[in-house]
Amino acid sequence: MNSILTQEFCVRHPRQVYRKYCKHCQVPLCDSCSEDNSHTFKSCFFGKGQHTILDIQGAYETKRQQSKLTINTIKSEAFFSGYVLMPGIKADIKTCRTEISHYQPHMLKKSQKMKNIIDSMQIDFMYNVFCTSDIKHRWLEQRRRLVRLILRLQRYIHIYEQSEKSPHQFLLYIKTIRLSCISQIPQHSSQLSMTESLNKKKVMELLSEIQITKRDHRCIENDFLLKLMPVPKIRYSLTLTTVDGCYHISCVTSHRVWVSDGYNLILTHTTGSTLHRVKDLCSDLYNGFHTVNSDSELIYINKDYNINKLSKDMKTTTTFIKRIDFRWRPQCVYWSPFTEDLLVGMCKEEPLIGKVTRYNQFRELTQTIPHDNTGQGLYNDPIYVTENNNGDVVVSDSNNAVVVTERGGRHRFSYTGHPSNSGIWPCGICTDTLSHILVCDDLSNTIQMIDKDGQFLSHIVTDSKKMDAPLSLSYDAYTHRLWVGSWDSKLCVYKYMTRQGALTDVVDRTS
Repeated sequence: MNSILTQEFCVRHPRQVYRKYCKHCQVPLCDSCSEDNSHTFKSCFFGKGQHTILDIQGAYETKRQQSKLTINTIKSEAFFSGYVLMPGIKADIKTCRTEISHYQPHMLKKSQKMKNIIDSMQIDFMYNVFCTSDIKHRWLEQRRRLVRLILRLQRYIHIYEQSEKSPHQFLLYIKTIRLSCISQIPQHSSQLSMTESLNKKKVMELLSEIQITKRDHRCIENDFLLKLMPVPKIRYSLTLTTVDGCYHISCVTSHRVWVSDGYNLILTHTTGSTLHRVKDLCSDLYNGFHTVNSDSELIYINKDYNINKLSKDMKTTTTFIKRIDFRWRPQCVYWSPFTEDLLVGMCKEEPLIGKVTRYNQFRELTQTIPHDNTGQGLYNDPIYVTENNNGDVVVSDSNNAVVVTERGGRHRFSYTGHPSNSGIWPCGICTDTLSHILVCDDLSNTIQMIDKDGQFLSHIVTDSKKMDAPLSLSYDAYTHRLWVGSWDSKLCVYKYMTRQGALTDVVDRTS
């Protein structure tokens, strides 16, 4: 909704409607309210001034734009998940009701016995304790002591009330709450409302099986929510004039992305404007040498082959990992949103071999993946690296293969094209929410999709008129869209997956 469809009458002036909005007070105003002296401020330099009064339509549009991301998330995630989860919840309610009904008759029987025992104990207690003169005498003595203590406390309260205003308010509040709590104590009835019951042995068995587990929300798997579209659709595209080819891209938001060509690393908007430029780059790197973490901070390899981190406000640059072993040179980096680890692809010359190292968020080296199960080197020259949802480490290697290892480092498979061993020159890679692996093939100028086990699924982009040969990829996990960069400095955004059923379809079926 891009405009306000209804007019609301002013509370203070019922004959007028809200037409303006006070930015300082954050309240709607009518014409009479905007002339009120309450919307002024005092200044020691300029005397009195007027609050900023805006048109209510403009204020509404500003608020709507600020909440646009939240509204879209609610429409696309919360509503759909609610309709999908509702049948399961209803089924669980019926199951629980059936299970409990088997034990309710035994519960009533045992609870009635327990009530009789408690009643008899109460009668015995009243008779044996309060009906003797000795107990009664001691009770009266304790009562007198309590009265003296109460009088002393009242005197202390009086002193505090006379001393300061703050203790006075606090103590009065305490007394008020005390009296209200006493007056609101419910008088519970001893009558049972249960009509069915439960066997003692079975109750004990059921209670012994109860385990305290971590609380969590109901959720549905991504493979149920999403499905691949028959034909990918391009959402928008732009040509960048500040870079000479999109060699690598790192998505920050749905409208901002880092783009590099080996000599330049810029933050650009989908409108084409350049927001920031990083200067301390290594001229020898053309591949995946930068990534973005969950705090929207840029992590990149600088000219000294150190791994730096640029703050979100792009004002502070710190050394995240300093190069120590000068025999190995970092080539590519990837920050994993699943483990919050930093994966670094490295290579060493003479002979040319590669490896992948893993650093945790405390900058500690936790893993090195140098070779396969037989002791042979896995990588020749890692140029792009990423991590899949299932923990697999995926590397685009210059040895004409996409090399995949499991979380522990064991080699799973190497993808060499479709059909097998047909040849591939892998460039940019990424993984999506459904654990698919997407890779740019410079040999066929396509984007190939394979599953997590290395089986070819489809071509996302073939010969496209919108762009030249695809070179780099970045997946936006929030919008489920694919950013594609090409040799000719074009940046395109594709939509290639959608939800299993449209929201309107679900609503109709539910109705």
